[in-house]
Amino acid sequence: MLCACSGEQFKFEETPRSPESLATRDFSASGLSSRTNGDWDTKFQDIQVDEVESTLKEALSLNYEEARALLGRLEYQRGNFDAALQVFQVIDVKSLIPRMSKAILERTRQRKTRSKGDNLPSSIMSMHSVSLLLEAIYLKAKSLEELGLAKEAARECKIILDTVESALPNGMPESSIEDCKLQEILHKALELLPILWKQAGLLVEAITAYRRALIRPWNLEPRRLAYLQQELATLLLYGGIEASLPNKTNAEEAILLLRILMEKVANQETEWDPQIIDHLTFALSISNQFEFLANHIEESLPSTFHRVERWFSLALCYSAEGQYETAINLLKKVLSFTSSKQKTQSLALLLGAKLCCADRNYAQEGIKFAQKATGFDDFLNGHFMGLAKRLLGICYGNAAKVSVSDSDRALCQKEALNYLNQSALIDKEDAEVIFALGLENAVQRNLAEAFNNAILFSQMVGGSSGKGWKLLASIVSAEKRFHDAEMIVDIALDEVGKIDQLELLRLKAVLQIAQEQPKQAIETYRILLGMIQAQRELQSVNSNSELLEGQNLETEAWQDLANIYSSLGSWLDAEICVNKTKSIEFYSPRSWHSTGKLFEAQLLYKEALVALSISLSIEPDFVPSIVSTAEIIMKLGSETVLPIARSFLMNAVRLEPTNHKAWLNLGWVSKMEGSIQQAADYFQAAYELSISSPVQDFV
Repeated sequence: MLCACSGEQFKFEETPRSPESLATRDFSASGLSSRTNGDWDTKFQDIQVDEVESTLKEALSLNYEEARALLGRLEYQRGNFDAALQVFQVIDVKSLIPRMSKAILERTRQRKTRSKGDNLPSSIMSMHSVSLLLEAIYLKAKSLEELGLAKEAARECKIILDTVESALPNGMPESSIEDCKLQEILHKALELLPILWKQAGLLVEAITAYRRALIRPWNLEPRRLAYLQQELATLLLYGGIEASLPNKTNAEEAILLLRILMEKVANQETEWDPQIIDHLTFALSISNQFEFLANHIEESLPSTFHRVERWFSLALCYSAEGQYETAINLLKKVLSFTSSKQKTQSLALLLGAKLCCADRNYAQEGIKFAQKATGFDDFLNGHFMGLAKRLLGICYGNAAKVSVSDSDRALCQKEALNYLNQSALIDKEDAEVIFALGLENAVQRNLAEAFNNAILFSQMVGGSSGKGWKLLASIVSAEKRFHDAEMIVDIALDEVGKIDQLELLRLKAVLQIAQEQPKQAIETYRILLGMIQAQRELQSVNSNSELLEGQNLETEAWQDLANIYSSLGSWLDAEICVNKTKSIEFYSPRSWHSTGKLFEAQLLYKEALVALSISLSIEPDFVPSIVSTAEIIMKLGSETVLPIARSFLMNAVRLEPTNHKAWLNLGWVSKMEGSIQQAADYFQAAYELSISSPVQDFV
């Protein structure tokens, strides 16, 4: 039945004298020999018979390995994985690998390298034989996988890649393979190998396998290529291991892969998968690339996001970048979309209130956001209702700081404590509520309550929060217990992280200044600046907010040093410190304020007024510069300028009612004007505020 190309009838050997004849006998016994007249297996398809016939016609004879490969395929198709594995194990793969590699190399050369009349030696295997044997290795790996031997299966599957890769080190160009079956087996092996490594728990090997599949052009169809890219990105992001390339982290490699996929989707080269944008969002978030993520969301196709989801996601991105005004405007668009879900609106209101808490100028808008959020009783229960009340209390506290009238300020302060206490009752396990309550009590100079809240907060977080220790030390310093406050800072330095340590070191230096210990303060500032420099050199700052915080601390440290040296009369050192602050942040009101204070200490009042005016031109509501300007005007000694000084001081009191220096200078102005009783009242207010004033602002 099965004839060779020469037309001669193919006959099997009668006697099993060699391994090849044994294979032939086994093959005949399976019902495929022309001498067998039994019924065909009902599961054996005609296409399989055609493949067998094609093999025999091409090879003129069926060698031992090819027969075993066919027998193993039949057993695998029947689901007899143990039997298939036994058949495949007899094949001597190691001895066949060089022959298969040579055959692939010779038969995939460009046709122009040999003439049409050239024929390959008969010793070179046909591509059909190579495909048959590689398929046997692939099915052996699948059989091992079915039997739960993933690691052994991966090793077998790797043989296919090693064989083809040794013949085609530069990949598989299009139209270079005579037999499409070989290409299909290779593609299946490229997909299977990383899966097997993952099943074996060897994730580093799985990542290497994915990279191996993607690094060379294997002529993969777009769907398979996109699948491998997405799987590699997913494993890099969530695998929990670091298998980064040189100068590139796991997240950076994943971002690159996902961006390629997004570009393919935009060009309609592959189908859209919503998981791609989810993975990209996660990758960019953990890399602190929120602005880039926002740009990507804005540039994505309209069908990718619902408009409300797009606005809310953009608001999250811009809020993470510190662009609160843009984020708040986007949240307003979310809330204006009446058909948006109640849950989305509730989350938008909570986020809006939280963003408004960060800037006292948005206090009134924050109150509106939080009040609306408390109206969603069905969704906002338990923790979320407590969160809404907490944000409402914080916004009222901020509103008190910008209130013009005393009555409005008192009302806002009362409401702030009221809502914070309500939040503490609703969510008793929320440490942030206790901290907010302690901070508001401290601002309102309820120091005993604030101290208890700070202690409770530290206990709830296990003493690991830097802001809790800082609040506690500030409260103690407001009670003029500077030594105790410094001891608290020393304890805290051993309990908190690097960023918090920097803030606490500055607080320690300020406490040493308050105790009239300038030498110790200078040494503390030296340590602080050294740590900031080391952190910058090690590039250990991971986000823009941390970078900005470190820069602000460095600026404040140089400013404090300038003030110390000015008080000691060391003008050259003070000038060096002032110039250093300007080199870090030239357009900073604090930098120009320090410059003005230096000129004032040198009795250069006109130069001091110029520097302070520059400070106020940068930030008109910068209270220290307002008070210092009034002080210099008073020192000029002319009664005609006293109303100007009073105007500056009244503005300072409006902006910061607890600033005892402003009240003190108001008393001096009133005394110089002859208003003795009014001066006494101002002096009394200044004294009462000074005895409860911390070395640093609570907020």
